[in-house]
Parts: sequence; C-alpha cells; structure tokens
Amino acid sequence: MKPIDVLNEGYGRLPDLMRSAVKDLDADQLSVRPGGVGNSVAWLIWHLTRIADAHFSEAFGHPELWRADGYAERWGLSIDPRDTGWGHTSEQVDQVKVSSGEQLLEYFGAVHELVMNLIAGLQDEDLHRVVDVRWDPPVTLLVRLVSVLEDAEQHVGQAAYARGIILAAGSSD
Repeated sequence: MKPIDVLNEGYGRLPDLMRSAVKDLDADQLSVRPGGVGNSVAWLIWHLTRIADAHFSEAFGHPELWRADGYAERWGLSIDPRDTGWGHTSEQVDQVKVSSGEQLLEYFGAVHELVMNLIAGLQDEDLHRVVDVRWDPPVTLLVRLVSVLEDAEQHVGQAAYARGIILAAGSSD
C-alpha cells in the first residue's frame, strides 16, 4: 500500500464520523459546552474544518473555501474570517454558533471534497515537498497531511463524546 492510499483511507473515514457526531442535535445542543467549559460540537467541527481548509489552502496554493466560497459571510460569526479557532479563548468558543448540523456538514463536505481531489492528484514524490519552513525540521506535505488528519480525528472524537454527554443529559430530564 502506498502512502497516498493510506491518506485516502484515513480522510475517507471522516464524513461518516462527522455525520455521527452531529446526528440528532439541534442548534442549541450543538452549542452546548459540556461542563460549561468544554468545546461545543459546533466549535469542534467548525474548527477541524477550518484547520483543514487553511492548511490545504496554504500547502496547495488555493484560496480558503471559508472565505472564497462565502461561508464566512453566510455564517456571520463575529470572529475574524481568517480565524481557524487555534488558541481560542472561552469567549471565542462561545461565538461559534450554527443553525443546524447540516450547516456544519455543508462546509465540511466542501472542504472534504477538495481535500480528496487534491490527494487524488498527488504522486508519492509530492509528499516530500516542504510546505512550511517555520518549523525545525521544515514540514513536508506528508507530515502536514498526517497532522491535519490526526487533528480532525481527535476533534471529531471529542465532538462525538460531547454529543453523548448532551444526549444523556437530555434523556435524564
């Protein structure tokens, strides 16, 4: 199996995980922060999608879908459109609100489709290209792709956990 096959397999699993994380949650539930301080499902899904969008944009030299395709405008968040959620304060997490799980899945779906198309066009030798010299050692495309995938898996797992807490709390009322 080639590295690109592994990337396709890993990224290909994300849509089902996303749908499961937001399933049956309404807008209010998507904004619940477990324990009052944890990240909401909405924030987690938005953030992992923004990270993928920003990193793939930089690595492949195309505009971020968040801004170029009007998601930032349609969502109307009160945060900077360049913001990806990295290092957000509690107050900033509270600012990420959505109208539905479908809103989250629409943006994720657009980014995911782009990601899968970009990966499909790669050759093994492309994976060694340096995409970020701000680190020591510099980051190759393969390392960036793996780190974005790992980040997405962690955040969607957190969203699924938060979903379970939210649904369990609702069923005990």
